[in-house]
Amino acid sequence: MFDVIGMGESMVAFEAQSFGPLREAEDFKKWVGGAADNYLIALARLGFTCGFFSRVGDDELGRFITRWIRGEGIDVSRTRADRSRPTGIFIVERRTPESNFKCYFYRGNSAATNLCPDDVDEDYVSQAKVVYPEAMLTYISDSARRAVEKLFDIALRHKQTIVFDPNLRLTMCSVEDSRAIHIPLMQKATYVLPGADELQMLMERPDIESAIERAHSLGIGKIVVKSGAAGAILAVAGQELKRIPSFTLKKPVSPMGAGDCFVGGFTAGVLRGQPLETCVRWGHGVGAFSTMAYGPFHGCPSMDELMKFLAGKEEVSR
Repeated sequence: MFDVIGMGESMVAFEAQSFGPLREAEDFKKWVGGAADNYLIALARLGFTCGFFSRVGDDELGRFITRWIRGEGIDVSRTRADRSRPTGIFIVERRTPESNFKCYFYRGNSAATNLCPDDVDEDYVSQAKVVYPEAMLTYISDSARRAVEKLFDIALRHKQTIVFDPNLRLTMCSVEDSRAIHIPLMQKATYVLPGADELQMLMERPDIESAIERAHSLGIGKIVVKSGAAGAILAVAGQELKRIPSFTLKKPVSPMGAGDCFVGGFTAGVLRGQPLETCVRWGHGVGAFSTMAYGPFHGCPSMDELMKFLAGKEEVSR
């Protein structure tokens, strides 16, 4: 029995260890990258039992991914090593200490693009309380998108909680195609956690309030709108909107993966039966920890650290 099972695209990141254009970088730090990875690692560090499945290459980088995720205490028994395609990678550039990062992705023929409905094991998935289908899979190939749709159908059949972040990527898919793909999935999900700009584009509305109203009219009932340092909006159909502030940090290091970790913290609250406002605060807390280290999940806390921080007894000072 698992608390959470997620399916996603797992890649290897190579992060430049110097500032400036990527062509000048010589040293890189290697780590596992992917929305489902970040989400599940955040939850595993909080003490929840998690499972992950995907396809990685039958190569050294694929073995690096499965070893790392397994080392975080996450079950990877259903992750397949694909001999026909390599593990995808991306390279992280940092121009200046003040500027945001930029990622260069090399995933066009990766093993994860071979993910298909046959990879989704209903007996395995049905063991979880919460199911997390990574939205990125809907972009990378038709077969991976069909695997996501099957995962949704299984979760609905077994009355499981579905947590879904649309993760809009306009470099990979037009907003029109994204609407056609993601709105039906958002209608099936228990909780939808988009960014503010994502929801406005998907709903074709100029402001977040009208975008939420449109989403509710389409049957998307429980929404948490993420706005980073600006906080979040808890939007439950039939209830007033609740704006929940995030935490102010003195010296955040990197926002990479913070949104995924926020979703992990929110899910932790759901699993512990907390009120939704508290779940959002847990999301803010885990997201805050994640920004205090380079890499997307490296700063994620234990449950004890998170509770102390939320109670004001511990600073995020990593």
